[in-house]
Amino acid sequence: MMLLAIDPGNTESAFCLMDEQHEVHDKGKVMNARLIDYIALNAPRIDHLAVEMVASMGMPVGAEVFETCVMIGRIELVADMKGIAHSRVYRLEEKVRICHDSRAKDVNIRRALIDRFARHDRKNGKGTKTNPDHFYGFKADVWSAFAVGVVQLEKRREARP
Repeated sequence: MMLLAIDPGNTESAFCLMDEQHEVHDKGKVMNARLIDYIALNAPRIDHLAVEMVASMGMPVGAEVFETCVMIGRIELVADMKGIAHSRVYRLEEKVRICHDSRAKDVNIRRALIDRFARHDRKNGKGTKTNPDHFYGFKADVWSAFAVGVVQLEKRREARP
């Protein structure tokens, strides 16, 4: 099973294409139009798509948040058109499932992911070019996309009989 996990943004979005063992087969942060093309071109490889969903926290938001919501709709539309099952993952789910604390910040989620998945580089999980670790090549929002994937895979395992 191949999962495409996405951290959407208003102009760029991050993604991780990963399997059920959390091995990353592709990753990156690309312009939104390029991500839509990526989904369409790779549809035969993608069994499920998980996208991080925006949630209201009761505070006013700017135009960037609404543009991100539009992007989420575009992602789901192309998934529907290509016959890819999809689901939404909320940031609060990531915090609770990965860190067991709703107050967790990005740095806490990243540390928990390194502790869980790094094989030898316990500091940053990346390793080196000659000795790469699980998170080699990860930058910025790719960490969030991976967290979306981890949560979706856990939810999928729990739902199995």
